[in-house]
Amino acid sequence: MSYEDWLNLVKSADKSSVIQGNVRKVHYRFPDGREMAEEYSTDTGVVLRRAWKNKSTLLHKEDWVLELGESIPAGLKENEEMLKECCTEPLLTKRLTRNAIEWRIRNLPYPVTTYTITCSENEKTLTIKTSNNKYFKKISVPEFQRCNFLPKQEHLNVKKPAILLEMERAILTVLQDVETMEYNNVCCENLLGGLMIQE
Repeated sequence: MSYEDWLNLVKSADKSSVIQGNVRKVHYRFPDGREMAEEYSTDTGVVLRRAWKNKSTLLHKEDWVLELGESIPAGLKENEEMLKECCTEPLLTKRLTRNAIEWRIRNLPYPVTTYTITCSENEKTLTIKTSNNKYFKKISVPEFQRCNFLPKQEHLNVKKPAILLEMERAILTVLQDVETMEYNNVCCENLLGGLMIQE
């Protein structure tokens, strides 16, 4: 997928938007049946959370799959069972800032020298591993896929590539034309522990 393909896909989606506090929540319905939900900071314009739901089959409700941001703690989502991984297991989270994509791994108390981070240009992925063989993780980067960016080792620990910044600005420009309502004036449904417009 190229930058233009992703931008055209976003433009083709049915979009609805609501503001709750300092968060703007945008819901997308794509022509192929997929849905995407995003939460933006109204202060910075940065995406705080993004999740996807594939087209569901008859009588089967698909769950939202989190791509970006902190997950909602168990018990806060509707009908969520209080079953979760051990709190000592490594937990990888991802967040965006204006100039960077950041990943954080909790519960890995090893010195910085233990970690090796490499990138695969062909697969557009990052790999994190420890020299003591306690952790190995291959990280997919959908943003690189969407703008067809080929990461190189020298890109690690630096700012977002220019083409990704350009794509993010273009998406925000598209969203300027989406009618946005205040949370108190709309009927909403529970989604990702937050609230989204109900079609």
